[in-house]
Amino acid sequence: MVKICCIGAGYVGGPTMAVIALKCPSVEVVVVDISVSRITAWNSEQLPIYEPGLDEVVKQCRGKNLFFSVDVEKHVSEADIIFVSVNTPTKTQGLGAGKAADLTYWESAARMIADVSKSDKIVVEKSTVPVKTAEAIEKILTHNSKGIKFQILSNPEFLAEGTAIEDLFSPDRVLIGGRETPGGQKAIKALKAVYANWVPEERIICTNLWSAELSKLAANAFLAQRISSVNAMSALCEATGADVSQVAHAVGKDTRIGAKFLNASVGFGGSCFQKDILNLVYICECNGLPEVANYWKQVIKVNDYQKNRFVNRIVSSMFNTVSGKKIAVLGFAFKKDTGDTRETPAIDVCKGLIDDKAKLSIYDPQVTEEQIQRDLSLNKFDWDHPAHLQPLSPASKKDITVVWDAYEATKNAHAICILTEWDEFKNLDFQKIYNNMQKPAFLFDGRNVVNPQKLRDIGFVVYSIGKPLDPWIKDLPAVA
Repeated sequence: MVKICCIGAGYVGGPTMAVIALKCPSVEVVVVDISVSRITAWNSEQLPIYEPGLDEVVKQCRGKNLFFSVDVEKHVSEADIIFVSVNTPTKTQGLGAGKAADLTYWESAARMIADVSKSDKIVVEKSTVPVKTAEAIEKILTHNSKGIKFQILSNPEFLAEGTAIEDLFSPDRVLIGGRETPGGQKAIKALKAVYANWVPEERIICTNLWSAELSKLAANAFLAQRISSVNAMSALCEATGADVSQVAHAVGKDTRIGAKFLNASVGFGGSCFQKDILNLVYICECNGLPEVANYWKQVIKVNDYQKNRFVNRIVSSMFNTVSGKKIAVLGFAFKKDTGDTRETPAIDVCKGLIDDKAKLSIYDPQVTEEQIQRDLSLNKFDWDHPAHLQPLSPASKKDITVVWDAYEATKNAHAICILTEWDEFKNLDFQKIYNNMQKPAFLFDGRNVVNPQKLRDIGFVVYSIGKPLDPWIKDLPAVA
């Protein structure tokens, strides 16, 4: 029986290993993590992450050929294939601070693998890592090998949160990069055989190590660039009276461009886009390519601009002040169908409103009050470091209340901000909400969820990103 061990029980490791276990009943899969609370949650009825379909997959396999354990060294030493899915946060200090990936956790994982291994291993990079990480990992393993042979493979994940299980069941492609040596090719073949249990062979792409590592960064950079491009257009649409949805539809019909990732919004979030682009910027700078680095930096700048522009619209529309006003925030996760708040635009929007002394009432169906308070208290990039390195009890924001009902959040509010495109927000009784709000009642739609005209007919003053402006807002400056 092939034994697989995955180091890291997070958003990538947990779902990926669960699906491998389901699709490969003859393979034993163990997910290990040093976090006792996380492993306890994976072994409980309440999984530590929310992902549609994940619950069913885990419960079908858990205890049969899928196991979750804190006995890291035991299972690493017994495994044939070791997936490493640890954090690669952006460095907060030192060389490359604010851009480069911090490989501390990867390096410690590699040293531990070398220490406990008693047989040859295939070590698979599952985390998103900078190009040439495999070379560094190879050196660590080789110099500590005690005669054991290690093969390093790059197998980047291309999961989208909210559809991760679906993406794993039917991936666009599985990418496996390895050394162009007999040992490297043999390792590629072994990992390919695992995926071949359910993925058609033509969708399994085999490359050299560096191509696989760079392809992940490149894919996320291209996707983020599309979002920043349409968001830049949304500002022009508002200035000219065009409708960004109509523009995106027309552009998306060009088969060379396509419609995906052309939805204007308050900005992109998630654990990958910003981090990977900053990583790409740093690699470009290190390789003497400042013009290329500056090009990718602009994608981040447009994303920051979009969030700031949204806050400015709110303040300028509400008589240039939100001080002491109750603003209902609907949605805090970075997108629907996930409880993940990493780099969510809601953090910057909420901080901007709090800085202007607004009182926030926040509702998200999957995000806890503890998580929201933590996110609004942490410094930039701290979210990606292990919990024990983060503040134990972040300062609670007094201007925030977190409620578990959209109607409660909006009661007596001066304004509503929609920051996540949860389906339930489309079906709210907006007449009831309007009746219970302060007047004039403002609604700022950061995800283009609602029908602006229907809400204007009720009586709302509506701002939707990239849509023709409400008469109330039209003649006001975009910046307070």
